[in-house]
Amino acid sequence: NSDEEQDQIKDPLEPVNRVFFQINDKLYFWLLKPVSKIYKFFVPKPLRKGIRNAFHNIRMPIRFVNNLLQGKPERAGTVLARFLINSTAGVGGLIDVAKREFDLKPYDEDFGQTLGRYGMGPGFYINWPILGPSSPRDTIGLFGDFLLDPITYLVPDFETDVAVNAGWQVNETSLSLGEYEDLKESAIDPYVAVRNAYYQHRKAQIEE
Repeated sequence: NSDEEQDQIKDPLEPVNRVFFQINDKLYFWLLKPVSKIYKFFVPKPLRKGIRNAFHNIRMPIRFVNNLLQGKPERAGTVLARFLINSTAGVGGLIDVAKREFDLKPYDEDFGQTLGRYGMGPGFYINWPILGPSSPRDTIGLFGDFLLDPITYLVPDFETDVAVNAGWQVNETSLSLGEYEDLKESAIDPYVAVRNAYYQHRKAQIEE
């Protein structure tokens, strides 16, 4: 049991984090979920998956650079090959031809994972309003990924960037409706469940 306690992220900001967790919870149920359900009703699943693929494809530089920074040149090469195949044969990334026809894996790496690979610990848990679960390391990582994200430079202004990312979030949520609800329903304390799930997921990604 003491081993389990040690393998958890520190949470000195818990009272504040819990307030932000409640805010994010209300935003999900009052805004994001209803909008995503309407969107899901009008947009067929194959198209929503295609939009997810296109967003993933255009953000290739994040994965490419972070694989290189982690000393994984072969994986970086695979990431680049996937981008070239999916941008052409995959109709601008809408179809994941690279995975389907050539079994090329996406190798998702981000700057937070890179910092983790170089020995930087998460520090402590942060539950940001809107952005959700994070840590000082992953917050720094988000900024690094923002600088590598082509969408940052393709959109003309901040308002459009917010709109594009909001659209991406609605699309993602429409493909995962029910998952958060299941987690909440099965957990004694949903806040702790989300915090532990976040920590274990990030730890597994870094160790991969």
